[in-house]
Amino acid sequence: MNRDNQTPLTTSLSVETETIPGSEVLIRSLMAEGVDTIFGYPGGAIMPVFDALYDHKDKIRHILVRHEQGALHAAQGYARVSEKVGVALVTSGPGATNAITGITDAMMDSTPLVVIAGQVNSTLLGSDAFQEADVIGVTQPITKWAYQVRRAEDIAWAVSRAFYIASSGRPGPVVLDIAKDAQVLKCDYAYQKTTFLRSYHPLPEVEEDKIKMAADLINSAKKPFALIGQGVILGNAEEELRAFLEKGGIPFGSTILGLSAIPSDHPLNQGMLGMHGNVAPNIKTNECDVLIAIGMRFDDRVTGDLKTYAKQAKVIHFDIDLAEMDKNVKTTVKVLGDAKQTLPMVTRLIENKSYPEWLEEFKPYEQKEYDCIIKNELYPENGGEIKMGEVVNKVTEATQNKAICVTDVGQHQMMATRYFKYNQSRSMVTSGGLGTMGFGLPAGIGAKYGAPGRTVCIFVGDGGLQMTIQEFGTIMEYGIDVKIILLNNNYLGMVRQWQELFFDERYSETHLKNPDFIKIADAYNIRGRKVTQRAELDAAIQEMLQHKGAYLLEVVVETKGMVYPMVPAGGNITNIILGNGYTL
Repeated sequence: MNRDNQTPLTTSLSVETETIPGSEVLIRSLMAEGVDTIFGYPGGAIMPVFDALYDHKDKIRHILVRHEQGALHAAQGYARVSEKVGVALVTSGPGATNAITGITDAMMDSTPLVVIAGQVNSTLLGSDAFQEADVIGVTQPITKWAYQVRRAEDIAWAVSRAFYIASSGRPGPVVLDIAKDAQVLKCDYAYQKTTFLRSYHPLPEVEEDKIKMAADLINSAKKPFALIGQGVILGNAEEELRAFLEKGGIPFGSTILGLSAIPSDHPLNQGMLGMHGNVAPNIKTNECDVLIAIGMRFDDRVTGDLKTYAKQAKVIHFDIDLAEMDKNVKTTVKVLGDAKQTLPMVTRLIENKSYPEWLEEFKPYEQKEYDCIIKNELYPENGGEIKMGEVVNKVTEATQNKAICVTDVGQHQMMATRYFKYNQSRSMVTSGGLGTMGFGLPAGIGAKYGAPGRTVCIFVGDGGLQMTIQEFGTIMEYGIDVKIILLNNNYLGMVRQWQELFFDERYSETHLKNPDFIKIADAYNIRGRKVTQRAELDAAIQEMLQHKGAYLLEVVVETKGMVYPMVPAGGNITNIILGNGYTL
């Protein structure tokens, strides 16, 4: 069958066919793709699918969220920790438009999703029918593929193609907009799994000469430095990366989304890159002679001012997406391909090396950051207000660094990414590229379903929590065992920080008068505890972790705390504000 001049080659063709409604075709197609969990919210235009789902509850678990944005973020959390495609199911009109933020977030962070939206009958399309919206027009710029299904016969084909596109190459979201009559009318069902599309090439061919050029450049380096992004995790190339770094003796820093690819305590690990990253890797980015970027896109929060970024270095860029090559940073060698394939090819050609003197150059900056910032953040004097960093540090230590860290967006996010530690991959779930407040709570729900055997710690702020606080209802209904750590400063903290630094302390609309969060949690049958004194903190964390079930730990932290270090937006990455009266 041909659609848009793209013909899939297929495998796993069902031998027998049945004549069944399109809604049943959809559910069986999802099962054929191995889907076991869907996050969704019903409505009129998707009701036939929910009716079909009723007969398959033993095979597909549906999690009824309280808002469609929650469904998308939950599907993201599920996908990020499970290595599977996340699936969300919503209705037409406002149901689909409520999902837009989550779809955009998934596109920015390369999260594989299949989003299925109901649509009005095909005969009503374009008539401004009740709850009609141009879902394809809205979502085409924020998806890998968006397709409207108007016939029952096309549903299985579209689902097969959707999962292939969402999960292959550089992952991302796909939207299927399915007309209601396509869900109701019957057709013959036979599922064919897509393995190839004629005009879609998710795995580019590796150029052997570029492999040799990269290896030669690395072998000639005196001060190599690697930047690790989420692409390594998405490509399941953690072991290949580790072998490459260790053979080459190459120190590295990580983007926020790449943080858990290599354990935090690895001797070559220099910490986090970027605006609120560690001092040493930012400084040394502008002092290395060969900069090796692996599965990252040179985001502006990492690079700062491109005019001053790594101008002294020869740049090698490993990535699966040609569009990222030379987009922001001009590269010397482009290694296009899947990191799981390209990294071993380069590793075979590089020399066994170590750079003890180069590594020593990082240490004074590490010590400076510890003395000026980290020591006070993690181990403050007993008399002062509780610090965000010390809470994060105590939680990660109490979990032996084995938990999944999920965050919302804001100051607490930066503190969590700075101080949470990891000993296995797929342990950091946060909104990176879009910076979506409200992401944390539903994403943590999805992460728990994606990795049910692991502890999920969700760090939220008082602002972001209230954007999706209705998902307490989802936690209550399904008894989801997530640990929610609310770092409450009664402010939109990150905006307030910028107002203090760059807007003459004019705190316009950033102070929050908050509700009693513990009472709200109690109304949802979620156990909770509020901590205002440092002496209570250790016991409260242990109580939270030992409790079987959801738990809200609200910690009242310093009202006007700051996240340091900080590189001002658009500034030179070596122009670092240390704060607290310290300068670099």
